Amino acid sequence: MKPIDSGGHAAYRDFLQENFLKFYPNPQSISESTWQVIEKFWNLDLSEVNSQMSDLYSKCGPKPRLPSDMLRSLLVSVEFKIDSYTKWSYQLKINPLFALLSGFLPGDTPGIGTFADFIKRLWMSPFANINNKVHPPKIKINKPERVGEKAGNEQKTTVYQLIKQYEDNPYDTNQPYSRLFQLFNTNFLKKSCDLGLIDMKNLTISGDGTPIVTSARERFRRICDCESKGIRECTCPREYTQPDCDVGWDSSREHYYHGYDLYLLTCANSSNDLPIFPLLNPASMHDSLGLTHTWFAMKSFLPELNVEKVLLDAAHDAMAFYSYFQKTKVKAFIDLNKGCALNKESPFRADIVPDKDGIPICPAGIRMRPDGRDIARGRIKYRCPMRSKKLGVTCPNPCTNAKHGRVEYISSGQDIRFFTSPARGTKEWNDEYKARTSSERCNKRIKKDYVYENGRYQSSRNWYCRLYCIMMCQHLDAWDISNKPKLKDLLAG
Repeated sequence: MKPIDSGGHAAYRDFLQENFLKFYPNPQSISESTWQVIEKFWNLDLSEVNSQMSDLYSKCGPKPRLPSDMLRSLLVSVEFKIDSYTKWSYQLKINPLFALLSGFLPGDTPGIGTFADFIKRLWMSPFANINNKVHPPKIKINKPERVGEKAGNEQKTTVYQLIKQYEDNPYDTNQPYSRLFQLFNTNFLKKSCDLGLIDMKNLTISGDGTPIVTSARERFRRICDCESKGIRECTCPREYTQPDCDVGWDSSREHYYHGYDLYLLTCANSSNDLPIFPLLNPASMHDSLGLTHTWFAMKSFLPELNVEKVLLDAAHDAMAFYSYFQKTKVKAFIDLNKGCALNKESPFRADIVPDKDGIPICPAGIRMRPDGRDIARGRIKYRCPMRSKKLGVTCPNPCTNAKHGRVEYISSGQDIRFFTSPARGTKEWNDEYKARTSSERCNKRIKKDYVYENGRYQSSRNWYCRLYCIMMCQHLDAWDISNKPKLKDLLAG
């Protein structure tokens, strides 16, 4: 039968206030850190989840657990870093605090089968994975030549082709994780916007990929008879245990791993480093392709977003991105890949050379000073670094007798990748780009603080469910509840 909500969030609060002292007569025995978690869920209103998931339940059958209680229970397991649903169902039976916070009466808690059924309702597909389990072996990526470098792009599709494909055919929002994103968006992301933590109309996005290890090695079963014929390295299709995963290169730890590449778009102009939209891609996928898939998915799921700036590292240094962001009027701050040169012949005069950031170096060996931008002609102006109104021309061997010193104009149309506005290396560019570390902090919270990789799940369904629950907790942690009524005060009174 359909879930029946008899009171919403007020009923949950009454339940906690009525039953808490029965199991914990001395609230002072609970640690302060645990009380912080209790107060967060005391003020978390999930009553809309019941109506949002009502269409997933049959009109007939036994009375189900409230979807709001089931989702709240999953969030409580994330807060207390219990990554196994089997362990969590057991903890609900022996720990009254976990049961009460979830909205269940101790002694009457759901089992592992109930949680498995609820997670299946959140996944809009009859299959636990996105891709078919049977597919040919993937090409192993090559180890990069230099230490700290990311593996090259082994995909046949280029960034330009992929962008063109999504421009012609927008990303399909009918995805298995669509319901998970809907719950995250309506109950957490939009509330963070209402609280002023995220400005949807003036958004700065930071993007980065991070490796997610799901198992020690790739597991598959041969379905051909090549091995009986003595052929071990065949290219016949195999049945994979985790078809959405493959083998990738972890550049930070310098080794291969099996799992996903989590590409996460984060709000960079917020002090809380809040996640906006994630995708779990195969581990072998390069960050440039990961950004393309995730970016157009975000644009389809959140069409109301107005992205003003995007901050990316050197793995995204591709001309296709500069052209696309210039066309869509998004300011791109992308670190330069030092291994790539200018795309065209040098626009500088013979005695001027650029440095690693594209700033011209004068004949005296000093970086020239940015001096504005000629918008009408699409040019960036650089002046003599030694010229000053107070000191005058102090260069011992000036290269010109001009009053304003040596001036260089660089047309931004000559190489929009190399000559950005504002120019790389300037204070304005550095001040904007330093916010890109929000991606690292957000990824660290997911992987370390919420121990995301500790889950040993076999399906993308469970990995996505855990990921969205962690993202919900990140938004919940950012909300200020200092002025809200507290359960501890009510119990003490």
